[in-house]
Amino acid sequence: MLSSPWARFYSNSCCLCCHVRTGTIILGVWYLIINSVVLLILLSALTDPDQYHLTSAELGGEFEFMDDANMCIATAISLLMILICAMATYGAYKQHAAWIIPFFCYQIFDFALNTLVAISVLVYPSTIQDYLRQLPTNFPYKEEIMSVNPTCLVVIILLFISIILAFKGYLISCVWNCYRYINGRNNSDVLVYITTNDTAVLLPPYDEPVNGAAKDPPPPYVSA
Repeated sequence: MLSSPWARFYSNSCCLCCHVRTGTIILGVWYLIINSVVLLILLSALTDPDQYHLTSAELGGEFEFMDDANMCIATAISLLMILICAMATYGAYKQHAAWIIPFFCYQIFDFALNTLVAISVLVYPSTIQDYLRQLPTNFPYKEEIMSVNPTCLVVIILLFISIILAFKGYLISCVWNCYRYINGRNNSDVLVYITTNDTAVLLPPYDEPVNGAAKDPPPPYVSA
C-alpha cells in the first residue's frame, strides 16, 4: 500500500515523550506568556516614554530607538501574537484543528525569515561587521566580538542560526502532527456506531448499499 512521503514524519509524541496535543498546548502557553510580557513592557514604555527613550547620542547614531510609531506597531503585533497563541492553545485543548492553522502559519513565516537571515549571512558575510559597527559604543562585549576573526565569526553565527532553525523545524513538526491528529479524529465520525447496553453495531458507509443495489440484474428465466 502506497503512503504519502510525509507520513513517515508523523508521530503522536514529541519532546519529553508527551503527546503532540499536550506539546502544542505547552508551546502555545509559552508563546502566550512571552508575548504578554512583551506587551506589558511596551505598554509601560508608552505610559512612561522617558524611561525607555534613548537619544541618538546614547546610541552613537543618527536615529532614535523605539519612537511612538514603532511602539504602536510593536504593541499591535504583540496583541496579534497573543490572539494567535490563544487560538492555538484553545484549538489544541478543545480539539478544533482549524484554530491551530494561524499559529502554524506564523511558525512557517518565522522559519522562513530565519532562513533568509542565514542565507544573507552566508552570501554577504561582511554585513556582520557593518552591523557591529552600527551598535552603540556602550553595547556589551562589542569590542571583543569585533576582534574575533571574521571567518570564525561567520561560522559561529551560522552554527547558532542552524541550531535555532533545527529547533524551530522540530516545533513546526510537533504542531503539524497535532493538527493531523485532531483532524484525523474529527474525520473518523464518518463511521457511525450504534451502541446498546451489550452490543455495538457498525453500520457500513453510505456508498456500499448504493453500490450493492446497482448490481446487474439476473439472467432472464428460460422455460425447459
